[in-house]
Amino acid sequence: MNDSGAYSDKSGSLKGSVVGIVKSLGIVFGDIGTSPLYTLPAIFLFIIPTIENVIGVVSLIIWTLVALVFVEYSMLAMSLSRKGEGGTIVLREILKPLLKRHGQVAFVTFLSFIGVSLFMGDGVITPAMSILSAVEGLRLIPEFKFLSCGAIVFISCLITIGLFSFQKKGVESVSTTFGPIMVIWFASIFISGLVSIFSFPEILCALNPLNGFKFLVSNGLPAFFILSGVILCATGAEALYADMGHLGRKPIQHAWYFVFVSLIFNYMGQGAFLIKHPGAKQIIYEMFFQQASFLYIPFLLVSLMATIIASQAMISGIFSVVYQCITTQILPRFQIEYTSSRMHSQVYIGFINWVLLIAVLFAILNFKESMNLAEAYGFAASGTMVITATLMVAIFSLRKNRVRQLVSVLLLILNLLFFSSTLFKIPNGGYWSIIFATVPFSIFFIFVAGQNRLRKSLKPMLLENFLEKYNLTFESTNKISGTALFFTRHTENIQSYVTQTIFDNKIVYQDNILISVIRREDPFGVIAFFKGDLAQGLRIFEIHCGYMEVLNVEKILKNAGIHPKAIFYGLDEIVSKSLIWRIFAIIKRLVPNFARFYKLPYNKLHGVVTLVEM
Repeated sequence: MNDSGAYSDKSGSLKGSVVGIVKSLGIVFGDIGTSPLYTLPAIFLFIIPTIENVIGVVSLIIWTLVALVFVEYSMLAMSLSRKGEGGTIVLREILKPLLKRHGQVAFVTFLSFIGVSLFMGDGVITPAMSILSAVEGLRLIPEFKFLSCGAIVFISCLITIGLFSFQKKGVESVSTTFGPIMVIWFASIFISGLVSIFSFPEILCALNPLNGFKFLVSNGLPAFFILSGVILCATGAEALYADMGHLGRKPIQHAWYFVFVSLIFNYMGQGAFLIKHPGAKQIIYEMFFQQASFLYIPFLLVSLMATIIASQAMISGIFSVVYQCITTQILPRFQIEYTSSRMHSQVYIGFINWVLLIAVLFAILNFKESMNLAEAYGFAASGTMVITATLMVAIFSLRKNRVRQLVSVLLLILNLLFFSSTLFKIPNGGYWSIIFATVPFSIFFIFVAGQNRLRKSLKPMLLENFLEKYNLTFESTNKISGTALFFTRHTENIQSYVTQTIFDNKIVYQDNILISVIRREDPFGVIAFFKGDLAQGLRIFEIHCGYMEVLNVEKILKNAGIHPKAIFYGLDEIVSKSLIWRIFAIIKRLVPNFARFYKLPYNKLHGVVTLVEM
């Protein structure tokens, strides 16, 4: 497999491509793929479905998909990756080396924090709305038409718990289960839309972007607010980029061609049906019922499953983003489970999974109905798109890629237009997007600021200076018999707890070993070896392991003939009167320290506490 995630086995390239596409449909495209259920109905609650209005709105939808999904994400954003991963944090990491001033880096970091936070906020609203709307669809079946609001909420909560419990099995299992269902869904809406177009072929005029522009000009300010409904067709676009680390670029791009054609034909088909039946409310269901009433119940059940699956794009996308935040030290080191030996970025993060579950359950219990959530929907997604376009403009500008720079500028203007149209949603429920996004943003800010303050307080010692002082201390100090271990991230810079133990506390063993654990890009394999002697009684031992390996450090040490008498590790005790730094201290305590992370023998552990006043 190459870095884009495409399958490199030539004998099975076609099979691999098809499998990759099906998996992408199950993981990435649930959200954007179910947008035909609510986009047109939401828009035509406010305007009359005349021929001109329908053709104009459908034209806007088609060209929004072309511009914001096809061009912005599939073509431009997905061409910018880091180790095969995508997302706002990746754009930040690509942009940072191109910037010259610290102020520019700080501003880009601030923007990326906002973008990721909005994406996470959308990750709460999307599952809640998708699952609620799916369960509410049961009322379309005669036997369930009298389901109460309480029953809808209860069933939605059960489905939500089941969906999040399933995440532990990993993206491979989830995509294998969900993919075929989404294939049926996209095939169904494509055929249904195509059949409907024959009833009013003039709807094909919507393919002409001038009709969308004409609608905007002729309707003025009301048309501007209609854009807040049009943007619903593109919600989930960020998942294409954020989920790139799960499945690779090529499978997602190839799957998008199939999804794009299905969506275009279905929106045109819905437009044709609406012109013929201007009183239609649940357009896609009524259209399908008229075309094939004997298949209506199976279609309804597939649509219910598809809307539930729509949550998956956001859940897996959030796992990807959090993983990137951990690797770039924006978030603390949560326990990560790698679920694939093929792709490094297919991860499951239990803490995030259960926190997200609680947040989604809260949204369901608080809003109770999908229509209540609809007022908050679209604002966060549109804001994320603005951030993505802004960072792309900066990257292509600094790389002097003039064509892509110009396209990115035009996309940024378009995104700002859509985003400004969603601002009126804030007092009507959109403020929940801001509330949900504020939580991760605050954590990002506090953790990064706290780590910076800690680094200034706990300055590591350069190896050269450490060795000079160590040799003097080793010669002049009475040594304790046996072996002492000191775990360090890097041996080039010696952490303060090591210097505090040896130099300040005068604890010097006859044999002192600095141990580093280094994770490789390949999935399996463990190599452990002594790198060399730094000085008398001071050695380096490195453990190189695949990213999927669950290390038994105690066993590795025993096999290498290392029988420690004491194992030292650092503990930062933060003291502060500031609320922000107290929160930072709580975050540090909640995250497992090195000793707990690798389950080192407790009877030999010695935590070296460093008191830090902040």
